[in-house]
Amino acid sequence: MEPKTLEEVKAYALGEWQSISVELRPTEDRTGSGKIQPTYLKRHFKYLANDKFVGTITLYADNYGQFPLMEFEFKGDLIWGKEHPIADGAWSIDYVLNEGFGVTPLHEQAAQMLNAGLPEGLSPFEVNLKKDILGQAFPMFNISKGQIVSDYDLIYFKNEMLFMGAKHVDGTPFDTAENRPHQLQIPLEKTR
Repeated sequence: MEPKTLEEVKAYALGEWQSISVELRPTEDRTGSGKIQPTYLKRHFKYLANDKFVGTITLYADNYGQFPLMEFEFKGDLIWGKEHPIADGAWSIDYVLNEGFGVTPLHEQAAQMLNAGLPEGLSPFEVNLKKDILGQAFPMFNISKGQIVSDYDLIYFKNEMLFMGAKHVDGTPFDTAENRPHQLQIPLEKTR
């Protein structure tokens, strides 16, 4: 039986979920050019008790995940919303990044890119060294000082797989409730 009610979905989510393979998603160019860039990534999410989560996204330079560039680790609160109309048993969910926002360059070029737009007062990024930018101004990610970032998403389970919202084709992020997705993304599989 697949989870349908909010209580069932919350209980079913507990544990760790990861990408089946490298995923492709459209991403809005951070320079403000309006161009859409292909982004190759893998996701790993831990749903914890007390409506907490830890999400890790690893970006790659290639289709097959052989050249890792950067890793993001997000920690914080889950805010469960209303039923989402995409499917019976889908729910709106907000990921509030209020406990950690780690950025780790995994390649020298990624470190150089991060350091090129480094805000005043932030020490330079180094390869394989995670830096928590929570509460820091970070213009490259459109984050202002003290801002708590939230991702307005959806969650759905089918055939023992976890589906989140598909990224908008124009690369628009899920940074407001109005930008919440309307379609399903490639699923994650449970690891634990």
